[in-house]
Amino acid sequence: MGKNIYSVITGTGSYIPTRCIKNEDFLTNEFYETNGKKLDKDNQEIIDKFLEITTIAERRYVTDQLTTSDISYFSAVEAIKSANINKEDLDYIIVAHNFGELKSDNKEVDIVPSIAARVKHKLEINNPETVAYDLPFGCPGWLQGVIQADYYIKSGDAKKVLIIGADILSRISDPHDRDSMLYADGAGATILEAKESDTPIGILAHKTRSDTFLYSKMLYMGKSYNPDNKNTFLKMNGRKLYQYALEHVPQAIKGALEKSNTPLSEIKKVLIHQANGKMDDAILKRLYSLYDIKDIPKDVMPMTISWLGNSSVATVPTLLDLILKGKMDSHKINAGDSIVFASVGAGMNINSVSYKMQ
Repeated sequence: MGKNIYSVITGTGSYIPTRCIKNEDFLTNEFYETNGKKLDKDNQEIIDKFLEITTIAERRYVTDQLTTSDISYFSAVEAIKSANINKEDLDYIIVAHNFGELKSDNKEVDIVPSIAARVKHKLEINNPETVAYDLPFGCPGWLQGVIQADYYIKSGDAKKVLIIGADILSRISDPHDRDSMLYADGAGATILEAKESDTPIGILAHKTRSDTFLYSKMLYMGKSYNPDNKNTFLKMNGRKLYQYALEHVPQAIKGALEKSNTPLSEIKKVLIHQANGKMDDAILKRLYSLYDIKDIPKDVMPMTISWLGNSSVATVPTLLDLILKGKMDSHKINAGDSIVFASVGAGMNINSVSYKMQ
């Protein structure tokens, strides 16, 4: 029996912004209801309830001089270094984001050239056959980039691919909307390489779904809740999104595991997008209930949301990087471990990848 080609993560990197924004920093915000009326609740009460629901105590924002391509580049440099590859050998650079090149003084859409093209320029890659493009796919964008890279590798079209997830949500969140406390900034990157093996390694299977017919407007761009603020910001239907994720994310994870013939009992870590800590707990519980497993393994789902907030496409690659580099205390991923990635976000899109560590 001959060896097969598999897509294996050989390097990771991340950029965690230096500005730490605590919940208390929102005490002076003026929050409004969706109907434009000012909230009559005390801000401390709002913040306490927010912490209880989401588990978010703080988040990270970029400093004013940095842009999306800057933080993408920082994470890319780390990933290339940890993979110990020549950057000129990259076949593709895929950058997942949702809002383009956001600057502190200009929040208009800026996606020409693409963020990937800017990153390739900053990396000083001369090779014209290193194809650079962007992938807007909501919060699951980075994971969808990994899935696309897997197709390139399996088809023989690529041997090395750089996939980045980066967003600066702090610049498109409405300061008059309580949901603004969810959002954070960051970037995470991975190198995916083709590896020969006579046993399955790396990406074993994946599952993606797009529920646009009923759910395309659960995340959208809209006016500030403050009638005097005429700018456009990210908006969310939080309650419906919670229910949608709870219903469909566990099924997507199960689908990827079944395609790879991986029992849930073999999964050492569930690396999931983190928009709400309590929601992820509920998703995990629902996942294990699909297998009639009542006792969920301790520490199977590493969480960063309490201190990093929701950094969109950067969440999962940043989480992976922190674990692999020993920065997540009790969490470790070892050779031979089976893990699963999952994400949900605007679209609405959901994806999952079943993965075996080399």
